[in-house]
Amino acid sequence: MKETSTSSKRNIPKLIGYFIAMAVLVLIDQWTKFLVLRDLAGGKVVTPLPHILQFRYAENTGAAFSVLTGRTMFLSALTAVILVIAIGLLLFEKIPGVLNQVSLVLMVSGGIGNLIDRVHRHYVVDFIEVLFTKFAVFNFADCCVTIGAVLLILSTLLSFRKDTKSSRD
Repeated sequence: MKETSTSSKRNIPKLIGYFIAMAVLVLIDQWTKFLVLRDLAGGKVVTPLPHILQFRYAENTGAAFSVLTGRTMFLSALTAVILVIAIGLLLFEKIPGVLNQVSLVLMVSGGIGNLIDRVHRHYVVDFIEVLFTKFAVFNFADCCVTIGAVLLILSTLLSFRKDTKSSRD
């Protein structure tokens, strides 16, 4: 009979929480895109914060900032491979630290949300547009990826700072 370690059992609730969080974030992303398709696809624009923020329908066949425009199949395949690797790293607990894990959950959620669009529609639905600067139109999934990346950078900097401080002591 094979024994399981206590630490593995303790991490199962955390993993379940991460996957529930991913599901919720993907659902929010898909729900917002559904609303945009239903309400804004005809060219309507909603401006909740004049000169700051508006919502308008846009189709993106590329990646961030329309990089690789028209390469939907390539982007879909690449995203799928990256997602499988990232989910595997999370499942097999290869990512140390809660902040790193949360950042990965956010990035995976955003990746799944945009992958659903690429596979289902052959483009990603974007709709959030900042008006106070020239910037790309984006969506909730992109926000998840960006926040996750920022958290990962922050975690890396904090870890580097901690390692540097402990090596001086």
